[in-house]
Amino acid sequence: MPRTELLISDCDGVIVDSEIISHRVLFESLSAHVPAQALEAALEGTFGLTTPSIIDLIEKRFDLQLGADFESDLRRLTEQRVAAEAQPIAHVREALIAIDLPLAVASNSRRHNVEASLRRAGLAERIAGNIFSADMVAAPKPAPDVYLLAAERMGVAPGHCIVIEDSPTGVLAARTAGMRVIGFTGASHIPEGHDRALRELGVSAVVSDMRELHSAIAGLMTSA
Repeated sequence: MPRTELLISDCDGVIVDSEIISHRVLFESLSAHVPAQALEAALEGTFGLTTPSIIDLIEKRFDLQLGADFESDLRRLTEQRVAAEAQPIAHVREALIAIDLPLAVASNSRRHNVEASLRRAGLAERIAGNIFSADMVAAPKPAPDVYLLAAERMGVAPGHCIVIEDSPTGVLAARTAGMRVIGFTGASHIPEGHDRALRELGVSAVVSDMRELHSAIAGLMTSA
């Protein structure tokens, strides 16, 4: 087992409980174009897809052209709502402070949104500016770019990193980057059976409570 030199955390759904808000905004915005009941059925099983992929799916399913401004307007509204409403994941601050490893954040959100979320969670000092975001790379998750950038900038080989992720998209990105992953299933948006889905994607462990994180990481660091 390679030694562990760096912990990398996703932000949305791991540090702040924001994914449920993003989904709500997406549903409200799409409801202006699609009947709510049909939309609800169409969105089942889309957790973990990127927003552009979901928009493309809805456009094809309902033969729509949502327009060039739909995605940018949705992003702006989502950022506003997340900034106003998202709360930290329970016990995340204590958990991440207690772990004796350098810590970075790798997110599909834009940097200024990640910074706001870290301040809300009381983790800005712990992260110490080690933020790697979608606007810093050519391709967002599920591409591995943001995780590879984090490892490169922190001077750590990908195989010596442990990642905390909640979504299939993020797990695929981290695993493609050659990193071990702990799946987190404690956010409000997580569907039933999600732990099994993450295990099928190759996570090394799954935790549903941030108070379990320290022991999960210790187990990965000491197991053969």
